[in-house]
Amino acid sequence: MHIDGACQCGKITYEAEVDPQDVAICHCTDCQRLTGTAYRVTVSTQRSQFHITSGEPKLYVKTADNGRRRLQFFCSDCGSPIYTAGENEDAEQVGVRLGTVNQRQELKPHSQIWCSSALAWAQDLTGLPGRPGD
Repeated sequence: MHIDGACQCGKITYEAEVDPQDVAICHCTDCQRLTGTAYRVTVSTQRSQFHITSGEPKLYVKTADNGRRRLQFFCSDCGSPIYTAGENEDAEQVGVRLGTVNQRQELKPHSQIWCSSALAWAQDLTGLPGRPGD
């Protein structure tokens, strides 16, 4: 599936080819802090299938709970997380942050990791009152 996307301010744009089955939720505490919310959703692809089309993201390196260094790329103007990559055996895979994908409605998560860190209240929001806009 072809996707494209951008950060909040539009400075960083990209295109990629992804498998819609490769969408996952991560509940680790690093992802909670990096996103500022209960979990992170990412669609994975090969580095060769991901291309920045405008702008240059800033890099932040974080050593994850599993000991691996994760390269976190984000917009230096608006702060939007764009994608992540690893080093060594993880270098060829890119994790695109779902919130930046224009086609995000079509990409449903198929797995979850670090469930031991999941926030219990975030598992079922169906009972909360809601409204279509604000």
